Amino acid sequence: MMREGWEIKTLADLFDISSSKRIYESQWKDSGIPFYRAREIVKLSRDGFVDNELFIDEDLYNEYAKKYGIPKSGDIMVTGVGTLGVCYVVKENDRFYFKDGNILWFKSKKETNPFFVNFAFKSNFLRQQIDNCNGATVGTFTIVRAKQTLIPVPPLSEQERIVSELDLLSGIIEKKKAQLKEYDKLAQSIFYDMFGDPVTNEKGWEVKKLGEIGTIIAGSTPSTNDKSNWDGDINWVTPAELGEQLYYGETVRKLTEKGAKGLTIMPIGTLLLSSRAPIGKIAITTVPMCCNQGFKNIVCGKRVNNVFLYFFLKYTMDLIHSLGRGATFKEVSKSAISTYLVLLPPLPLQQTFASKIEAIERQKALIQQSITETETLFNSRMDYYFD
Repeated sequence: MMREGWEIKTLADLFDISSSKRIYESQWKDSGIPFYRAREIVKLSRDGFVDNELFIDEDLYNEYAKKYGIPKSGDIMVTGVGTLGVCYVVKENDRFYFKDGNILWFKSKKETNPFFVNFAFKSNFLRQQIDNCNGATVGTFTIVRAKQTLIPVPPLSEQERIVSELDLLSGIIEKKKAQLKEYDKLAQSIFYDMFGDPVTNEKGWEVKKLGEIGTIIAGSTPSTNDKSNWDGDINWVTPAELGEQLYYGETVRKLTEKGAKGLTIMPIGTLLLSSRAPIGKIAITTVPMCCNQGFKNIVCGKRVNNVFLYFFLKYTMDLIHSLGRGATFKEVSKSAISTYLVLLPPLPLQQTFASKIEAIERQKALIQQSITETETLFNSRMDYYFD
């Protein structure tokens, strides 16, 4: 329902929408004025900075600035390929040029808050138009499409109020995510203080092969064509499901008893280690589960704590990646994991470390809960304003 004082407009009503003059690959340089493609705009939008790798000559930049103009503070750069419709609002001191066809250039022609438009581009109302425009070329957000895209627009004062509210919520979320990263840094600092560099073994700890201190378990995938194998009660995990979490519980897919026949059901506390597609995702199980063939998992023996082992593997992951073999895709073999060398400090010291990590994880859980609640509120306000 349209709110009082709001209007539905097209983006063409609010902006002159164009792109850049063509820059040829032969004109790319190793230094000079940053030259952005869609991927750089995505990173700028997400992270606020970019480690640029392409540039153009400053003389060419000045020539184009004089002839055709350059992005100015408050203009909006919008991705037209790849991840469509990602916005970056140009800052006061930005100096860059950009690739034609990859990025659309929105120049305001009416009083419009660019950050309001940036939020609008993240709403379902605009996303559905960008992603599902009938008759559009697949994978592109063109100038023609952009000009036809509808947007709900309140008076400028209301735009500014909405931006302030959504900025506040976004800022809270970002600060709490930064807190999570600080706790991750703290965990790493504690590990290095207690055990030293896990690669160089500067403290001279005993070293053992993984196969000597734990049992290595590979997985398998039951027939996906046989429906009787699936939708049961037995958890079954793939590498794609794992993120950055220390612990992992209920899985996306589940097996029946028939589907799990012949597979090892790994006990709680098993350390999941993906060995392909991709290599190096890790987590500790909180429920019994089976896994597909993309894992070489470790059930820890009596001499090693699974939390300590998780962090040891995490901080030596470059070495594990180097064990990957194969022409089509890299995979780490069961033999390579079994013979992988692990530091083995005294078990009480490992357990002391694990206790410190558990305290950190409790704090992280509280922060994550707060992030979830704030994101829910943010999404609710986005729905209220734009859908």
